[in-house]
Amino acid sequence: MNKMEKALNELGHMDELAVQESPVHAMNAGAKLLCTVIYILVVMSFNKYDLSGLIPMLLWPVFMYQMSGIPVRTCFYKLRIVLPLVMAVGLFNPIFDREIMLHIGNIGVSGGVISMLTLMLKGVLCLMASFLLVATTPFDNICAALRRVHFPAMLVTLLLLTYRYVGVMTEELAVMTDAYHLRAPGQKGIHVSAWGSFLGQLLLRSMDRAQELYSSMLLRGYHQHFHYAPIKPFKFSDAVFLILSIAFFAIVKYVNVSELMGMFLVR
Repeated sequence: MNKMEKALNELGHMDELAVQESPVHAMNAGAKLLCTVIYILVVMSFNKYDLSGLIPMLLWPVFMYQMSGIPVRTCFYKLRIVLPLVMAVGLFNPIFDREIMLHIGNIGVSGGVISMLTLMLKGVLCLMASFLLVATTPFDNICAALRRVHFPAMLVTLLLLTYRYVGVMTEELAVMTDAYHLRAPGQKGIHVSAWGSFLGQLLLRSMDRAQELYSSMLLRGYHQHFHYAPIKPFKFSDAVFLILSIAFFAIVKYVNVSELMGMFLVR
C-alpha cells in the first residue's frame, strides 16, 4: 500500500466517522455548524495575552469528543500535518516582545512567550472544533446547512466539489504511482525527468474523472439545493444545545474562570 492509498483510506475513515451513532451525530447539522462558527469566533476574540482566560474554552471540545465517542487522539492524528504549521504561528513572538509580564518563582515570563502560547492554543482549539464538525456530520449535510443559512450556492458547490475532487485526484495519483513503480522497480520516488509528463497526465485523468463525478451527481439529483441530503430536523434538544453552548462561551469570555478557580483553591 503506497502513501496515496493510505491517504484514501484516511478519507474513507472520515466518512465512516461521520455516520456513526452518538448524541452529537444525531444533532441537526445547522446547529452544529452554527455552534462551531460561534466557538471559533469567541476563541479568536480573546486577547493575545489572555492565556488563562482561554484555557477553559478547551472544556467544550473535550466534552463534545467524549459525547461523540471519537477519541481526541484521533483528531490530533488526522491533523498531524496541519498542527505543526498552526503551532508555528507566533513562534517568533518571544524575540520581539521581551517585556516581563509575570514571574513563576524566580523565572520571569515575557509577554512574547504568553502571546505565543495563546496563539498556539487558539489554533489548536479551532482545529479541534472544525474536525469535530466534519467527523460528526456528513459533508453533504454540512453543505446543505450552509445553503439553509443562505450561503452563496456557487461557493457551496465549489466547496463540495473540492472535497470530492481531493478523493478523485488522490485515487488517480495512487494508480499512476503504482504504474510508474511497476515500470521502474527499485526506484525511490519519481525521477525529476518524469515530473512534467506525470503531472500533465494526472491533470488530464483527474479532470476526466471529475467531470464524470459531477455528471453522476447531477443524475442523482444534485441541483445546488441538496434535496437528497438526509437533514435531521431541528429539535428542542438542538435548541437547548445551542443555548447552553453559547451561554458557556459567554461565561468563559467575560468571566476569567481560571482566575476564579485559582482564588477558590488558594482559599
